[in-house]
Amino acid sequence: MSGFFAPYRDYGGEWLPLLLRAMVNTAVLSVCAFALALVLGLLLSLCQRSGLAALRHFAALYVTVVRGVPLLAVLFLLYFGLPGIGIVFDAFGAAIAGLALCFAAQIAELFRAGLKAIPAGQGEAALAVGLTPVQSFRLIIFPQVVRVILAPMIVTFVALLKDSSLASLITVNELVLTGRAMATEYFLPLQIYVAVGLCYFAIAWPFSVVSRRLAVPAR
Repeated sequence: MSGFFAPYRDYGGEWLPLLLRAMVNTAVLSVCAFALALVLGLLLSLCQRSGLAALRHFAALYVTVVRGVPLLAVLFLLYFGLPGIGIVFDAFGAAIAGLALCFAAQIAELFRAGLKAIPAGQGEAALAVGLTPVQSFRLIIFPQVVRVILAPMIVTFVALLKDSSLASLITVNELVLTGRAMATEYFLPLQIYVAVGLCYFAIAWPFSVVSRRLAVPAR
């Protein structure tokens, strides 16, 4: 057992800066992709409730199709496929766009469920006291929706964080790609990938704890 931990003692000083830099890249990638997915997901959920049939059908089709397509296929399409028609993303930009496009569909469903959970009378009452539809949504409906979906939204972020590991396949220098390079250099794949897994756990665990506490109703 002591032999397993010996590499951490011998090479820890060399590994730690590499892993910390990769953790930062992974966190930045995940946060940027999730922020964009939030915006797209909210727009899709509003399209689902639109009075225009074309927007409703577009949103429904997008959610259905994207949720059935593997994230890796989307990443390959953006990074390797689009240059064929003159649209070029760098690896980091393609990873952000791919994660955002895929997770926007999931977030749209969260918003849709949250909006359905708010009684229709809330909006009607807001209109009755003189608020415009936009004010009613912004001041009355949306804050309640956020409270309803906050816990599952955090779970979705953790899922995006873990799926960001696929960005290594389009050469984004995040944790998995860094771990692969370190394993090739040091010939210690077991210890290195254990360390990579612990890095993911260190990022995701606080969010998982928060989501569980938010999901438990107050007594």
